[in-house]
Amino acid sequence: MMIIAGLGNPGRKYEKTRHNCGFEALDILADRFRIRVTQGKFRSLCGTGIIDGVPVLLMKPQTFMNLSGEAVRAACDYYQADPATQLIVMYDDISLDPGRIRVRAKGSAGGHNGMKSIIDLLGTDHFLRVRIGTGHQPEAYAQVDWVLGHFPLSERVTMAEAFEKAAQAAQALLTQPPERVMSEYNAVESQT
Repeated sequence: MMIIAGLGNPGRKYEKTRHNCGFEALDILADRFRIRVTQGKFRSLCGTGIIDGVPVLLMKPQTFMNLSGEAVRAACDYYQADPATQLIVMYDDISLDPGRIRVRAKGSAGGHNGMKSIIDLLGTDHFLRVRIGTGHQPEAYAQVDWVLGHFPLSERVTMAEAFEKAAQAAQALLTQPPERVMSEYNAVESQT
């Protein structure tokens, strides 16, 4: 079973915020492959299905961002999944320009509390991730206000395209070597 986790915060208050990019990208993947992400399991909304011949669990942790590792760890334990080869995490990244994505096979949390929780509870930073750029916070903003803020109208089309690209990258990671996916998606980003 391949686990694909989209990170975000539950509840209407947080819908369409920068911190919920992982939820947005996961919803695209779920819609494309008609996987209903509605079952309560692993402190998440989950759905299982097949994407490109690969059995998948799509999950949206409902633990709030800072505790995402509790949900991801529970799913990995249940399926006895090796995070290095059976886990993909999609999430927001304020260090990337709005709409940019970056695929990585390992790395630090980069100041992202959801990723810090996952790394701490899995005991490894070796797992696939699709980072979705939300833009650097202006000096006038506290980080929490920035990540929990909504995208301005001028960035909504760009972000919709980014969610689509992130979903495509996650799909590609199911059947292609990570290096090939990184080369394709990370190279596209550097040309724009």
